[in-house]
Amino acid sequence: MNNEDNQQQKNNPKAIKIDKENDDRMNEMVKILLALKEDEAEEREESGERYKLMRNEMNAKLDTITTDSLCVNCYEFLILGIHRELFYGDENTCYVPHREKMWSSQQTLINNQKNDLQQNNKHTLGMTSAISLASPKLSDLTKTTELEEALKPFDVFESDQELNHRMVILGKLYSLVKKWIKDVSIARNMPESVAKNVGGKIYTFGSYRLGVHSKGADIDALCVAPRHIDRSDYFTSFFELLKQQPEVTDLRAVEEAFVPVIKMNFDGIEIDMLFAQLLLKEIPDSMDLQDDLLLKNLDQRCVRSLNGCRVTDEILRLVPNIDNFRLTLRAIKLWAKRHGIYSNVLGYLGGVSWAMLVARTCQLYPNAAPATLVHKFFLVFSQWKWPQPILLKQPFNVNLGFPVWDPRVNVTDRYHLMPIITPAYPQQNSTYNVSQSTRTVMMEEFKAGLALTDEIMLGKQTWDKLFERPLFFLKYKHFIVLLVYSGSTEDHLEWCGLVESKVRLLIVTLERNQHIKLAHINPESFNQVEAHQEPNVQCTLWFIGLEFTKTENLNVDLTNDIQQFTETVIRHAMNIKMLKEGMKLEARHVRRRELHQYLAPSFLKRERKVSTTSNRNGAEVGQKRSLDSAESASSNKRLRMSEEFEENSNSSLSCNEDSNSNISGLEENTNTSTHTAENPPSQAVCT
Repeated sequence: MNNEDNQQQKNNPKAIKIDKENDDRMNEMVKILLALKEDEAEEREESGERYKLMRNEMNAKLDTITTDSLCVNCYEFLILGIHRELFYGDENTCYVPHREKMWSSQQTLINNQKNDLQQNNKHTLGMTSAISLASPKLSDLTKTTELEEALKPFDVFESDQELNHRMVILGKLYSLVKKWIKDVSIARNMPESVAKNVGGKIYTFGSYRLGVHSKGADIDALCVAPRHIDRSDYFTSFFELLKQQPEVTDLRAVEEAFVPVIKMNFDGIEIDMLFAQLLLKEIPDSMDLQDDLLLKNLDQRCVRSLNGCRVTDEILRLVPNIDNFRLTLRAIKLWAKRHGIYSNVLGYLGGVSWAMLVARTCQLYPNAAPATLVHKFFLVFSQWKWPQPILLKQPFNVNLGFPVWDPRVNVTDRYHLMPIITPAYPQQNSTYNVSQSTRTVMMEEFKAGLALTDEIMLGKQTWDKLFERPLFFLKYKHFIVLLVYSGSTEDHLEWCGLVESKVRLLIVTLERNQHIKLAHINPESFNQVEAHQEPNVQCTLWFIGLEFTKTENLNVDLTNDIQQFTETVIRHAMNIKMLKEGMKLEARHVRRRELHQYLAPSFLKRERKVSTTSNRNGAEVGQKRSLDSAESASSNKRLRMSEEFEENSNSSLSCNEDSNSNISGLEENTNTSTHTAENPPSQAVCT
């Protein structure tokens, strides 16, 4: 190897050594690929012929590659199936002359996008070229108008008056932030003339920033302060300032959260407000958060807080038509909420994840109308080969030391079931909470959505069918009901918030049970029926539908699983000093015939009526069955807090109730059930 090669290898440890002791044919392949990049036409023609003869051999080798043996430079190309014939490698070497790494510096990324994507394929959006560039037909525009009309009864559009009200509220918050920063600055001996110019700003992100918020929806906001204002100031002096405002109610601080937040109701609008400190003397009104270098030397909590705004703005930048994106996302979000699969904390997808899936659909069909995009959304993701990741753009590393999603480096990232990667640095998987059960439920809904939108686009069904609630309680015969008790309304809100963050741990534990095929958590919460309510006690219920493997004489003991779960929640509450008198958590096994003890009879009667009507209409009974796979039946005002764990270690350990019951005779005339066995304790054992 000559001095130039040595220098290249020194600068880039992963650079290719052409004279390395490798397979002769592989070395020849490298030389052929190098020759293909030469300008001489004759050399390229000769090399091209030899290249074609070897392509089949290379593809055969590629088929044996596993994630663990992927080249650090080629990983994403291989997993996405792009240019497969050009790459083959392992974790130490690569037989391809990379000109730059896939996960490169920002400047390399920009150069790569300009030179390769824009010049070679002008229609490339995101990681691949578009599937179709077809413009919408008249029928597509008609279907879009019908879709928009179908959305209106669900209050997904705000009036101008309501939108103006939000802007007034944000204006008041902005004034409070400016006043607070000025006062703190003066208290720290800063001259008033300087203090009034140090700035401070409010940014929005999430559904409001994306332009897809519905009536009464919350606002996600971020307070950005200069370097002499820290987080402790935010949770003390600013919190006290908010307390003094007559418009502010339900004020609470969650300082120990993964992303610390102040929650409040400001003049009728729920607001979740984060905090980030930038290492700048002042924060001008024109500050743009997209500059990656702003993150340098910040703590992790500030970076996580800033990431919401940075990701939202990047999504809007990466979609070809923002108006089409917004209408499509409104439809998909409504569908997901109605079908009980909208909840990041419970293991489904949250708002940013749904936005990225819709954005990817828009990239693949950049000229399509919203009605077509909704249909294509279900087409793409009902067939997506998870855990192949969703990427809106080529990932890059700015090398500021923050962890990024990278399964080549981070072993735990390889176990993510449904990775959807945020487009802003540091890139993260927004769906790390997804479990086997929640992914199964979502994939069933994707497939059912495709079948229904096929009919809609053919004129055989209407859009309102897409937004019908499934019949969760008629799908399963066995449930675990979680009951959360508190002594006051304020304590209950806080207690439910903690429990919701732990429910997914119970789902994962249940999935490990060899006899449980599916543990389906319903994100909707329910109030306890009046007949069982205790004076001065708040109680909220969540239901997990259980599907067992078809085994004769099945006897499943869930006592240890439930005990482990409740103990985890209680221990965490004690560690953060949240546990108060009156806070309780119970987890019980309930059969379908016993649901009337927990749910209002009118609600159960309505579900059965809807089910009967649907079956009589009959043409798509099979499709309707899969559509009716996740129930969501409580008011939207509880949706944000509808993810709670219940805790009651004593009740989960009580035993020997109805121990001789036989499951095959318990459900409403369900003699066809194959789950027959004895039934141990109703609170801990399922049979």
